[in-house]
Amino acid sequence: MSPEVAELVKGSWRSTRDQAIRGWQTLRYRGPGQFQFWLIALLIGIAAGGAAVGFRVAVSFLQETFYGADDVTLASQAATLHWTWIVTIPVLGGLVVGFILQAFTPDGRSRSLAHVIEGAAIGDGRVEKRAGLASTLASMITLSTGGSTGREGPVVHVGAVISSWVSNLIHADGITARDLMGCAAAAAVSASFNAPIAGTIFALEVILRHFAVHAFAPIVIASVAGTVVSRMQMGDVTEFMLPDQSQLQFYVELPAFMLLGLVSGAVAAIMMRGIFLAEDVGNVLQERSGIPNWARPAFAGLILGIIAVAFPHIIGVGYETTSNALTGNLLLWEAVVFAAVKVAAVAVTIAGRMGGGVFSPSLMVGALTGLAFGMIATQIFPDVSGTAGLYALAGMGAVSAAVLGAPISTTLIVFELTGDWQAGLAVMVAVSLSTALSTRLVDRSFFLTQIERRGVHVAAGPQEYLLATIQVGRLMRPIDNDTETEFASDIPRISPTDTLEQVLPLFDQLDVALLPITNPNSDAEPPQIVGTLSHVDALRAFTRALSETAREEHS
Repeated sequence: MSPEVAELVKGSWRSTRDQAIRGWQTLRYRGPGQFQFWLIALLIGIAAGGAAVGFRVAVSFLQETFYGADDVTLASQAATLHWTWIVTIPVLGGLVVGFILQAFTPDGRSRSLAHVIEGAAIGDGRVEKRAGLASTLASMITLSTGGSTGREGPVVHVGAVISSWVSNLIHADGITARDLMGCAAAAAVSASFNAPIAGTIFALEVILRHFAVHAFAPIVIASVAGTVVSRMQMGDVTEFMLPDQSQLQFYVELPAFMLLGLVSGAVAAIMMRGIFLAEDVGNVLQERSGIPNWARPAFAGLILGIIAVAFPHIIGVGYETTSNALTGNLLLWEAVVFAAVKVAAVAVTIAGRMGGGVFSPSLMVGALTGLAFGMIATQIFPDVSGTAGLYALAGMGAVSAAVLGAPISTTLIVFELTGDWQAGLAVMVAVSLSTALSTRLVDRSFFLTQIERRGVHVAAGPQEYLLATIQVGRLMRPIDNDTETEFASDIPRISPTDTLEQVLPLFDQLDVALLPITNPNSDAEPPQIVGTLSHVDALRAFTRALSETAREEHS
């Protein structure tokens, strides 16, 4: 090789190396460009999809270890076991869950999909990583040892943990981190349910709570990636197999599905209120009895084990019972009783802080509700009615949509879970009315109510929750100590860590333009004033935050 050629090759190599270094530095410190962002979305989709598949495989393996069957035949197999084993398994599982949450979470509570929504709204697109991983492990054990919840919450949360780690690695701003979180959620849902279209809409409708165009493409990429990972492991099959359905008699039968929607909305409201009531009762009982946090899941496991002796269908996600409802292989009294007992079991599991989600249980309760309604409807009007399974399908979508507060993505998930697009009209009618009714009975979805119960006003919109994201210390103007006398003694002193949610109302209440900010670490009396907050600066910061949020949602 001639010296000229060698020098040319060396120069080309140095240029390529320098460009790669500059590209990494730009990604590391300034955030990704569009192509880089799509590549990151693809990688997050693969990782979140792999985590969802791994979670599902691990739960199936543990269920086969403890019960001798996975969730497809879990209820039937559990019915053959001795009652002492059925009671013991969830108690032991609850003990393990309690110790995990006690050791790895600050409050001994399992993280859920509600924390992901909260992280997207006010956490700069990030969630707790340590507590999130511990909650995922706890939920895995819960579902494997008799807990009566679903797997969608844990897999979405572990996807959010992955996106949060990536966001921290590349120093992503809030908008970028939220989009990455949406990518992770879409991939997790798609991989968990083999539903790429619904996974995409779920991330936009439930997690981000807006349909910004800039977020659509990367979320689609991640959702498809998650589905591909799932299908490589599970195959390209729908979650539930339905028998051939009779054609919907549009003009005659449609009112029945409208009535089913109202019934499903009431059932969803009862389910949500029952869970929150059980949680409140559990808090009171724990406080009065002095039960430690680590023991609470074990007591819940004991109650679940006792219930499962008579009703083994409550164990796990419940896909066997859901499939039996969709195919009409249950009696009327079984559908009614199984639905009521499942609601009670879900309430006990969540109130016991055992972890898990509510989507899969709401699918089961909805299918049972729809089947019971359909059996009655087809018996009253046998000549103009479709099959009871068609009502079960519509009920499945109606109850779950009302619980999640996600009518669009839930409707799509039902379609993709069953592969039956011909019954779309019935499902859409039932979903729309159930959602409309449940929002008037509960005010908001299950997840948004969970967040509201923690004092975070995400459901009210950015004009409410953004105030809690702006700390006074960011807006503080320095002040000399000798000006403290300018403030009257009855003017409250505020801390740099206080938020505008706490402070902004004080300006109107006291009719002042300035508030003193004190040093929270000072022991001086009176407290040392280190700065001031003006009403104008507070309003300007709030207006800027609202403007940035509007720009993100409409970009």
